[in-house]
Amino acid sequence: MAINSTNLNDVITASGVSTGTKKTATDTASKTGTDSLGKDAFLQLLVTQMQHQNPLDPQDNGEFVAQLAQFSSLEGITSLNDSVNRITSSLGSSQALQASSLVGRSVIVQNDKAVVDTADSFNGQIVVPQDISEAKITVKDKDGNTVKTIELGEQKAGYADFIWDGTNDKGVKVDPGTYTFTANTTFEGESVEMNTLLPAKVTSVSFSASGEMVLNLAGVGKVSLSDVQTIGI
Repeated sequence: MAINSTNLNDVITASGVSTGTKKTATDTASKTGTDSLGKDAFLQLLVTQMQHQNPLDPQDNGEFVAQLAQFSSLEGITSLNDSVNRITSSLGSSQALQASSLVGRSVIVQNDKAVVDTADSFNGQIVVPQDISEAKITVKDKDGNTVKTIELGEQKAGYADFIWDGTNDKGVKVDPGTYTFTANTTFEGESVEMNTLLPAKVTSVSFSASGEMVLNLAGVGKVSLSDVQTIGI
């Protein structure tokens, strides 16, 4: 007797992907790790369906074309998933390697605090939004006391470098520690604060729940890798 195309159980039985031989869709799915038919079983069912269609009432060609399109889509999605999984795995390995190479290195981030070894000169930058006639950097210790005032004078729009030699306003070397740097200018008679870019050492690296790399910086805390302006030595 011919098998009607709408009777899926009969088609599965005729295709050999049957419960009687214990090689059902469940066995096929176990190979792919899912509860759905794989592309091989899907194609086998499609061929069996064509072989056992009712000759007095054959299936419309359009239905076969639609099923073939479904098979093509299934194969394409499977290949795409495999490619995405390989890319994800490769990206994770690349991030881990990148993370290990950053520990102990210095990076520059937008921040107002930095751990300073006053035995050496400290270099930083300010972000100048437009041409200004003067700029001033105020350095404060952990207690909020002003240690040093650095006059930069006229600056063009962009980035302006500054250097602190580790001394106070009296020219005496201060102790190493965490210091706050505030940049100000005067615009239309009002004091305007500007952003500072300061170096910090990477102490460790972690990954957020979303997979983004997070740097733990000495004296700063956690900062996303995307917030890093420059990576130094």
